[in-house]
Amino acid sequence: MAVGRWLVALSLVAPAVLPDGVRAQSRAAGVEAANETAAAAPAVDPPAGFVIGPEDVLSIVFWRDKEMSTQVTVRPDGKISLPLLNEVQAAGLTPADLRARLASESKRFFENPNVTVVVNQINSRRAFITGQIVKPGPYALTAPMTVLQLISMAGGLKDYADGKNIMIIRHENGRTSRYAFNYKEIGRNLRQDIDLKPGDTVVVP
Repeated sequence: MAVGRWLVALSLVAPAVLPDGVRAQSRAAGVEAANETAAAAPAVDPPAGFVIGPEDVLSIVFWRDKEMSTQVTVRPDGKISLPLLNEVQAAGLTPADLRARLASESKRFFENPNVTVVVNQINSRRAFITGQIVKPGPYALTAPMTVLQLISMAGGLKDYADGKNIMIIRHENGRTSRYAFNYKEIGRNLRQDIDLKPGDTVVVP
């Protein structure tokens, strides 16, 4: 075990001085460990236009450098912490943008770095439902979701809920918008069943 760690450390610091056989063995060990890191945490399929946000969980996989491969949670300030690279801004970037940034910054330490960004959990895209609902709380928007779908996921309305006066509250670009939703008329007015956006709150009186 100690010899393996010594070989990996040498490959990070001065890979050119290692014998060909040792270098190949070290590289193979790094690739195997990186594959294990990626496989250990299942990926999710981000929705179209997805950008990384706080509390999202990512696997950062450097295919030749297992010491750099890790799973991280995006902090409230939007940054992640990685070995050697220290703090890197992740929030506001797509996974492809973050991959490109990590590849660029890691060139200070490695030649031709091969990095992959895997999204394991999407926690930054949430809609909330509150009031007279069976299971109020936050719900992840990992795929397009309408008001009616959220109500269904939350267990439906309670018996004494006022289904005619449900309200969707949306904060966007510094403005607050409100959208009415009448559960009783959903069969006649499907246009009110709007797609929810991250941060929306559905209020069931």
